[in-house]
Amino acid sequence: MIYHLRHLTSFRYTQPVTFVYNTLHLKPRELPWQNIKSFELEIEPAPVVQTERLDYFGNTATFFMIQSPHDAMKVLTKSIIEVLPRPIAPQAGIPWDTARRIMRTNTTPNGLDAYQYSFPSLYAKPLDEARAYTLPSCRPGMTVHAVATELMTRIDTDFTFDPKATTIATPVTEVLQNRRGVCQDFAHLMISCLRSVGIAARYMSGYIQTVPPPGQPRLAGADASHAWVSVYCPQAGWLELDPTNNQVADEQYITLGWGRDYQDVSPAKGVLLGGGQHTVHAQVDMIPESEILQAQKNRPQQQIQHQQQQQQSQYWWL
Repeated sequence: MIYHLRHLTSFRYTQPVTFVYNTLHLKPRELPWQNIKSFELEIEPAPVVQTERLDYFGNTATFFMIQSPHDAMKVLTKSIIEVLPRPIAPQAGIPWDTARRIMRTNTTPNGLDAYQYSFPSLYAKPLDEARAYTLPSCRPGMTVHAVATELMTRIDTDFTFDPKATTIATPVTEVLQNRRGVCQDFAHLMISCLRSVGIAARYMSGYIQTVPPPGQPRLAGADASHAWVSVYCPQAGWLELDPTNNQVADEQYITLGWGRDYQDVSPAKGVLLGGGQHTVHAQVDMIPESEILQAQKNRPQQQIQHQQQQQQSQYWWL
C-alpha cells in the first residue's frame, strides 16, 4: 500500500513570539516494511537554523530555530510512503514468566535493546494498580504475545475513548480509575501494565488510516496522529498491538518512531519567548495512492486545474 501523507500543525499566539527552538519527530522511519519514497518539511516563518539527526532510539529528529517576531507558526510535512506487510510474529513462544527471566540475562544486542523498555519512564511507570489489572491475563503457560493480546482486548473492552477526559500529563493511575482516555493514554496504560509484570514494551508513534462511511467522501484533514504498543518476547521478536482499536498493526499504520513513552517521540516540543496564550491545531491526511489516481481519472482535467489554482480541493495532492 502506498500512501500520500500530509500533516499540518498550526500554532497561533495572542502576543508576538520572538524566539523559538523546537525539536520535531515528524519524519517517518525507514523500516523493512516501510519505504519512504519522498519527504518534505516546510516551516513558516523560515528558521535561521535547521538540522537533522538520528536520536538515541534511531528516530529522525529535526531541530530548528526561529528568531523573527511572529504571531503564528506552521509546520507542514508531505510524504509518500510505501507500507508492506509486517513480518508475522510466531504464535508459539516461551511462557511470559520464563521470558521475563531470560530478559534479565540476555546480553545479545537485540536483548539489551529490548531490555531498556522494561524499566520505568515518565508516562509509563510500573505500578501496583497496573500489575493488579494485568495479572488476570498472566495465566501459567501463556506466552508473552498471548498475554499482551488478551490485555489489549481487555483495555478495548473496559475503557472508553473520550478526547475530553485527559491531557498528555494525565497519569496512568487516573486513566485506570476513570476508564477513559485517548490512544496515548491506552498506549501508556498497556505499557505500564506489561512493565509491571516484567515484560518489555515500547511506545509507537505514527498514523492510522481512517476509512469514511460507505458512500461518503473522505473529509480533508480528518485523520490524526496515533499511538500504539510494541511488545517484545525473546525468540519471537516484537509484536505491534493497538489497544485503542483492538488489532494488530498492519498496512493501515505508518510509523514515525518509537521510544519509552510519548516524551521520547512527541511530534513537536521546545521552548519559546513571548506568545502569551497559544492554540495548536493539527490536520492530517493519509490517503491511499489508489484513491488519488481514481480521483484524477474521474475528474475532468479542467476541473483539476481549477482546483489546483484555488487550492481548495478536497484532496490536497491535486
